[in-house]
Amino acid sequence: MKLGALLATAGVIVLAAQGAPAAPAPADLSTTVSPESVGFDSARLQRLDDYLAGVVSSGKVAGVTALLARHGRVVGFRSWGKANLATGQPMARDEIFRIYSMSKPITGVAMMILFEEGKWRLDDPVTKFVPEFKDLKVLTQDASGNVVLEPMRRPPTMREIMSHTAGFGYGLSDANPVDRMFREKHVLASNGLKEMIDRVATIPLKFQPGTDWSYSIGVDIQGYIVEKISGESLGKFLDEHIFKPLKMNDTAFYTGPERASRLATLYAGDPKTGGLVEATKLFDEQAPDYTKPPLMESGGGGLLSTTTDYARFCQMLLNGGELDGVRILAPATVQLMDTNVIPKAVLVKSNGTVGEGFNDAVGFGLDFMVVKDPRAAGTLEGKDTMSWGGAAGTWFWIDPTNDVVFVGMIQRFGDQGGIDLSEQAGTLTYQALTRPDK
Repeated sequence: MKLGALLATAGVIVLAAQGAPAAPAPADLSTTVSPESVGFDSARLQRLDDYLAGVVSSGKVAGVTALLARHGRVVGFRSWGKANLATGQPMARDEIFRIYSMSKPITGVAMMILFEEGKWRLDDPVTKFVPEFKDLKVLTQDASGNVVLEPMRRPPTMREIMSHTAGFGYGLSDANPVDRMFREKHVLASNGLKEMIDRVATIPLKFQPGTDWSYSIGVDIQGYIVEKISGESLGKFLDEHIFKPLKMNDTAFYTGPERASRLATLYAGDPKTGGLVEATKLFDEQAPDYTKPPLMESGGGGLLSTTTDYARFCQMLLNGGELDGVRILAPATVQLMDTNVIPKAVLVKSNGTVGEGFNDAVGFGLDFMVVKDPRAAGTLEGKDTMSWGGAAGTWFWIDPTNDVVFVGMIQRFGDQGGIDLSEQAGTLTYQALTRPDK
């Protein structure tokens, strides 16, 4: 079956160009369209199907689902492989996945809902909402190379915690002494967001705020700020303001027993056999039980979702903040999220090297990576494409120039076996878009 042929219940909505003044037309959720009707070449698009099927048959991933939409119409929604290798359970199109860092853009939208209500500004110091951070130190070296702590020159701003330029660590690796402290203090296993904040407050920053880029716990801090400003738990706020309005019915911090059978089993690469083994420890912590509420609602990596649910979230952003007549954000707010906020001095360091893969072509907005010059970046996608991925290999992109949404879901934690699914899927999608004007 080609990617353009799918079953009749693809829950993806109609698409209007980002920021368009007219409301989107009613979505046709019962049918799909031929690739040619929206500018794709079916024969070329088959290369994407063949590639994803091949990744599964190679044993590098257990299963995959992929959804492609253009102009609000589903071009293809397919699944391959297994949700559980031991039982042989097929990968269903409504499978629930651990989306990890794809939680971050959702938390970012929650922040921007409060931004639109005038509750905070981008250049507000984080200490306005998290006074526990007022005495943070910065880990650095003196002239002799000795590790020393120095005071912050100023507190991080809200803009900086949304673009990973605030200086916080994360603990996803142990390469940096600050990240090792995050692991030693079990920050990601805190019993609630307040306890997380208290632990982070005892750990120095990696650098002075605004002077560098490092992937961080900043979005979990945002989740705490959402709670503090709104007076609601993060999960309740997301459910009331994003999930229910967008009909993201399977997106939450846990499944409960009633949906547990739909949660795809998580795997990791086995260095001994080269195959897959079930992942039971993540970042040195025991894997959580997703059938019950978590100890900490992690806005940076705790959500579960389905391919269709996440596509609805992406479509809302591509529509300029609206979906099915429900407005979540104003078009200008979506455009603000899609604007690079990394300072020029951080994009290119003083020694002439490019920091963390970001440059004039590819930057970072408010909880998204943003592509400003795709051809200079070496990609085929459109200008202003927003994207990110998760630790278990899930990925998405939102392309306002070509009116395209793509969501891919897999369940392999950590290294993907030497492949880059998101980059390859992007190339194979856009090489098939032969009529971008259609």
